[in-house]
Formats: sequence, structure tokens, C-alpha cells
Amino acid sequence: MKVLLQRVSSASVTVDERIVGSINQGLLLLVGVEKGDDEAKVNKAVEKVLNYRVFADADDKMNCSLLDVQGELLVVSQFTLAGDTRKGRRPSFSTAAPPAEGERLFNLFVETCCRHPCKVETGEFGANMAVALVNDGPVTFLIET
Repeated sequence: MKVLLQRVSSASVTVDERIVGSINQGLLLLVGVEKGDDEAKVNKAVEKVLNYRVFADADDKMNCSLLDVQGELLVVSQFTLAGDTRKGRRPSFSTAAPPAEGERLFNLFVETCCRHPCKVETGEFGANMAVALVNDGPVTFLIET
């Protein structure tokens, strides 16, 4: 599982010209599910992103997590993160989870996030989405489990 984490001042996702999810200060998570991912990897990824210290403390050091600052989450499925780009000029998606399994684990990721005290918004799995964000920093990390 790969999660591209971006610290944002705001973010939204639009499908068919309607906003389906939006947040203020928090994290935009682009989630890619790969073959071999399972519930344990989902739990590990959620635990890591919710507690990853990417927000500033009183000394302006990255020592606070999303939960510490009571931030919000926008979680968007991004199967292209599972693309293999090591060879050639076209990505291979042979490492991506099949669509049904990807959707199941993505939904489990969102449900697991919702068990924590933070606002959670999402896009629509498999839809053509327009994601808008104001990257705060910019701060971007790739989390792999």
C-alpha cells in the first residue's frame, strides 16, 4: 500500500462538476492499493498517517500529528500510485490490486480513519476526479507499508 500524504491548508475533490469532499487544515491522502495488501497493511498505514508528525509545534518544528492539531482528512483513491515506472516510458499496473480488492481495502482504509476523532471526507472510488489543494509548506511524503 502506498499513501501520498500532503499537508494542506485546504483541499477538495470534484466529480461531475460537484464537490464530493472538502477539508480545511489537514492532510490530503492519495491511496494506492497493491497486490498482496491486506487488512494488517491498511491498519499500519492508517496508524502511521494519523500519527505522522508533519505539523508545527510552538517552536515551529514538525512535532505534531494530525490528531494533535485536530486536523481533517481528505482520502482519495489513486490506483496509479501502484504503477511500476522502473522500465520504459509507460507505467505498468501489474502490481496494482484488482479493482474489487482495491475498492474493498480502500473502503476499509476510510472506515478505519473514521474510527478516530477527525473529520474524514473522500472522493469516489474509480471515478474521474478533479483534486484541488493548497499544499502547506509544501509538505509531501510517500508512506509505504
